[in-house]
Amino acid sequence: MSLLTKIRTLTQVRPAPEPDLPDAAHAVAIIMDGNARWARKRGLPIAAGHRAGTKALRRTVEAAIDLGVDSLAVYAFSTENWNRPPAEVELLMEIFTETIERELPDLRRQGVRTRFIGRRDRAPAALRERMAALERETDGNHRLNLWIAFDYGGRAEIVDAANRAVAAGAAVDEETFASYLNAPEMPDPDLLIRTSGELRISNFLLWQLAYAELVFVDTLWPDFGQEELRAALDDYASRRRRFGGR
Repeated sequence: MSLLTKIRTLTQVRPAPEPDLPDAAHAVAIIMDGNARWARKRGLPIAAGHRAGTKALRRTVEAAIDLGVDSLAVYAFSTENWNRPPAEVELLMEIFTETIERELPDLRRQGVRTRFIGRRDRAPAALRERMAALERETDGNHRLNLWIAFDYGGRAEIVDAANRAVAAGAAVDEETFASYLNAPEMPDPDLLIRTSGELRISNFLLWQLAYAELVFVDTLWPDFGQEELRAALDDYASRRRRFGGR
């Protein structure tokens, strides 16, 4: 067999080299689910589950800092959540206000920059004021960007972006369209985590999650923390991201 024939044979037999594994997920999104189930399992009122969830948020943000995450987007309240019983919605508005006052100031001192994405006009005035104040107070922070999706829906965001692009008379390609989203400076998540065992993305970041890796965990959100986040990041790091290629 000639040398040229041997080279051709080896080329035909050997598979193409696998792409390198990703080192780390620097942009993470989390659907924080399971507060009510956590409370019911313990015979507690739903309010206790939601308050335990706020502590899990703080714990997870601190863990994200330690684990090298640069951007963390969390789903706090969807456009569909307004359909919950009025008493629960009112309670959630109170808890969001408490969270900004009690849990997030420590994160501000740790260098976390907080931004809210979604609608604000339906929130109580006091909550809107606290959201705006927290954004102003953390504007100079750079250690981690925390994006809190409040009164947010992925479909609504895409429709709003399309309307803004039309109003501007823009010739739309993917890059231009993305500039009309709620937070165009937010990086697309490398990894989406959903807690509580549910296997859906529930209208969260529909445009931005196009190529995200998905991890679903059975842990209820109030029990989530550094160990669970590390496990999800390790899972991500074991995968090969091809983005449609081979």
